[in-house]
Amino acid sequence: MKTLLKKATITAAASTLLLGLTVVGTASAEAAAITCDTKSSGKDGPFYRGESASYAYDNRFSKSHPVPALETNIPQGTATWSNWDGSNDLILVTSYESGHRSAIIIGIDAKTGKQVGQALLAYSHVGGIAVFEKQGWAFVSGKGDTIRRYSLAKLKNAIKKSLPIEQEGTAQTVYASSFLTSHGPTDTLWAGKFEDAKRGLMHSYTVGSDGKLSYRPGSWEVPTKTQGLVVTKDLFIYSTSHGRNNRSNIYVVRRGAGDKDLDTAKKHCFRAPSMSEGLTVYGSNVYLAFESGAHYYSKAADKPRNIISNLHKAPLSSLEELAPR
Repeated sequence: MKTLLKKATITAAASTLLLGLTVVGTASAEAAAITCDTKSSGKDGPFYRGESASYAYDNRFSKSHPVPALETNIPQGTATWSNWDGSNDLILVTSYESGHRSAIIIGIDAKTGKQVGQALLAYSHVGGIAVFEKQGWAFVSGKGDTIRRYSLAKLKNAIKKSLPIEQEGTAQTVYASSFLTSHGPTDTLWAGKFEDAKRGLMHSYTVGSDGKLSYRPGSWEVPTKTQGLVVTKDLFIYSTSHGRNNRSNIYVVRRGAGDKDLDTAKKHCFRAPSMSEGLTVYGSNVYLAFESGAHYYSKAADKPRNIISNLHKAPLSSLEELAPR
């Protein structure tokens, strides 16, 4: 079998052969508008700079750990790595240099918020990261529609000592890699495409012990402007944003019948502060990153609507209760 996955260019009207399977996209040509909860105090956010996004957001989320390296880098994806050094847990944040010369994976102690270190990567937009502890791999969005893989053993050393790390082998080509996440017992990597003017699609892949990705048939429609994703047994949670002056949205979608098409999915959407990015779950909380705190944006003349330099967190249960059953 080839080491690279064949890239699938999928439209509503065409199908493409991928690893011997015929795959058909299901994004609607004329998707119905989705109403999001926008009710807000109109005042400053209670724990972040700028105007409040919505009561729904402010009543569920709170300020959490600071994000390092904002002077030089722009945060993107997030992931969780439990028991990474034998006794502690990390929240990982991918971040690219504003000059587009390099990228990093930042290790933040999940309990204390202290920066443990950072691994230096070759440049890409690093829009997503996914960790598979059992197989021993981390996956990061590469250039174009590719995913790079990194040995967790080598990544541990690189983070501890703040060293460069090289990807293992050649980047694997997938349908899209704008955002990534992992989902536990099924050893599944989810990856999808950011679309500015229409809904995108995401696909899933089984992760082998050698870090090779195997395509799983099927595609799921994702909201316009999707930047981050969490997958649980019961939910898809999407972070969507585009533009420094626009509010973001959080979508909570109930997994099950109809979830592949957002028009038929059981869902709830509410407004969030501007420039939201990656999502991850640690313990009983969902953590959300923002790129607005990066000095590239926060020190610019055209400042973001909200400037946020910390992760925000919300109880997973408080989000799950929003999705209709």
